[in-house]
Amino acid sequence: MIDHLAIDVSDLERSGRFYDAALKALGYKRLVETPQEFGGRLFLGWDDASETDFYISDGSPTEPRLHMAFRAESRAQVDAFYEAAIAAGGRDNGGPGLRPQYHEHYYGAFVLDPDGHNVEAVCHDAPG
Repeated sequence: MIDHLAIDVSDLERSGRFYDAALKALGYKRLVETPQEFGGRLFLGWDDASETDFYISDGSPTEPRLHMAFRAESRAQVDAFYEAAIAAGGRDNGGPGLRPQYHEHYYGAFVLDPDGHNVEAVCHDAPG
């Protein structure tokens, strides 16, 4: 449904390291790092197998802080996202687990990125 999402961050290098680690656990890879000479702003971009793109650019952090949920293929991938994001400087905002208030099989984890955006990984599938 969404083709791409872009946000501004306060420290491109720090946020780049965070998203490299957190998104790698979900199958994303960094595709682009645009020099300032191209467009006047620095930005980094990632994409996954379904070609959903996510970009960050250097500037004043996007306000208000956002909640972004990235789909995971399994509960193990949600766990890996959480561990990688915390190890890369993210702050806990709700560890991996079921969230039955959303639906029976909703398994998610929430981490605040370096600028305080709420980044989530979620798996909707029943274990199996």
